[in-house]
Amino acid sequence: MGFLHLKYYEDDEIYGCNKCKVHLTKKSYLNSKRFTGKHGKAYLFNKVINISDGPMEDRELLTGLHTCCDVYCNNCESILGWKYERAFNLSEQYKEGKIILERALITKIGWV
Repeated sequence: MGFLHLKYYEDDEIYGCNKCKVHLTKKSYLNSKRFTGKHGKAYLFNKVINISDGPMEDRELLTGLHTCCDVYCNNCESILGWKYERAFNLSEQYKEGKIILERALITKIGWV
């Protein structure tokens, strides 16, 4: 087994894994709060760290067909959401490369 190298932010207003509290992203990387996941509210982020991707698959979502992969915490391996790899509808292509984190699976760290 190799050494697990995790990254951490120095900033305030961090989102982390709800289970192990490892840093995932910053508030400034939040793109939209208007998404829904399996557990309710979900947020779209431009950049997320300390995650690994599952296998890609085509999914029929509310906004049409997308190629997605689930994303997992690198520390505790909990599922956190999914990553948009490809959007088949032109109007949905802004999501490509962005990550959905489900609100029920993440926590706020260092918020005032």
